Amino acid sequence: MKGMSRFWHLYKLGGITPAVTSMFDPQNAQQMAFIRSVMKEQRKNSMYDIALESLETVVFDLETTGFSPYNGDEIISIGAVGMTGDTVLEEESFYSLAKPEKTIPKNIVRLTGITNEEAAKAPELITVLKEFLEFVRHRVLVVHGSGHDKHFLNSALWKTSKVNLSHRFIDCLILAKRLEPKRTSYDLDSLLGDYGIEVNGRHHALGDARMTAQLWRCQLQETMSRGVHTLGDLYDFLSR
Repeated sequence: MKGMSRFWHLYKLGGITPAVTSMFDPQNAQQMAFIRSVMKEQRKNSMYDIALESLETVVFDLETTGFSPYNGDEIISIGAVGMTGDTVLEEESFYSLAKPEKTIPKNIVRLTGITNEEAAKAPELITVLKEFLEFVRHRVLVVHGSGHDKHFLNSALWKTSKVNLSHRFIDCLILAKRLEPKRTSYDLDSLLGDYGIEVNGRHHALGDARMTAQLWRCQLQETMSRGVHTLGDLYDFLSR
């Protein structure tokens, strides 16, 4: 009876997938149910009227074993920092390695400094995703180059929990193209240099997240100076 009670509890939280999983791996089932419930609640939220000056965001970055999750590449670390408006909440940060299923290529080890020995001791991916979503909560996600990170997050969420990411995104790269359409380069290093942001911890997920947060702070101030005041205004500005 206790097992059936857990089954129905997880079914109500996340549906049949985590409920069935609970019959084989109770811990993963609880994490899966949490992830699925977060995504379900997120789809209900309308945030267009929120003022940018008080918008709660999480600026994040992923380190991965390659460029394509659909070809077997995996997340090996997640770093994130919270912000309210243009204020970086330095005391509110998240960082975790994630255990990959395959060996990390040598060039990625050199780039990120993450060794296979370290990664082998890291938490399982589903655990890291749950902890990351607990950190994010309802906040808008900010990233430089959302295509890469969104694909990897969606792939990881589907692989572990059979659910898609439903949080709203702001992409600093796309915003840079809207603010400065005549620029010749929009890569993170070029933008950091031109905005005078100190480079510290490049290709470390938390280091990159902190630098991207400083970039978003500068871009947000510039965007608001152009009469863009709400999240809805920002999405309209980006679509022009």
